[in-house]
Amino acid sequence: MTEHTWTVSGMTCEHCVASVTEEITEIDGVTAVAVDLPTGVVTVRSTAPLDEGAVRAAVAEAGYVVAA
Repeated sequence: MTEHTWTVSGMTCEHCVASVTEEITEIDGVTAVAVDLPTGVVTVRSTAPLDEGAVRAAVAEAGYVVAA
């Protein structure tokens, strides 16, 4: 089990959180996603290390951006 944390910019409401969570959950190996809306911090647990590009693509699909 691994855990990764990213900061996502642009989220303003629970719908934003749900969209990001849904897209990241679709990545193979992801077991849990936790989003802290006030800070934009997204914590992802997975069965193996995740490809950062896949996470960035999932966040972009939801309409947001992983902060640099």
